[in-house]
Amino acid sequence: MVRWASAEELPDLVAIEVAADGLFAEVGIVFPPGTTMVEEVDDAAKVLVEGEPPAGFAMVSWVGGAVHLDQLAVHPGHMRQGIGGRLVEAVCDHAAAAGAAAVTLTTFRDVPWNAPWYAQRGFVVIEDLGPELAALVEHERELGIELAPRVVMRRAVGTAGE
Repeated sequence: MVRWASAEELPDLVAIEVAADGLFAEVGIVFPPGTTMVEEVDDAAKVLVEGEPPAGFAMVSWVGGAVHLDQLAVHPGHMRQGIGGRLVEAVCDHAAAAGAAAVTLTTFRDVPWNAPWYAQRGFVVIEDLGPELAALVEHERELGIELAPRVVMRRAVGTAGE
């Protein structure tokens, strides 16, 4: 069941992110130290989780008038059980309920469990980013996260996004 995280759960989500990020090494992507995103979260209302204790999480924010999926991570020991898909759908439901027209994200173009996986869930690559998304992409570059080709994707949600 997907739910909002509690403040007490936030520190434990770091282990999920680190474990999930470890899978990228299999495709030659190793993230620089200090880029664990969930460590920076100071508000549990920005993080959806699934499981008791959580097996995966989705971290969200607002960028350019859309809900932005900052991070999606599922512990490798719990992958291929639909957790990631349920978290994405919960993010899209949250966005629609909050009045957003879309959910956006940045992801690796050629990693099978990144852009192709999101495309199967209705996200499309966009080129026209607008100033806030463009600034986010530039910030990711400055952090050293762009270790392979990345894309920005968008999925329309709710009646405002149709």
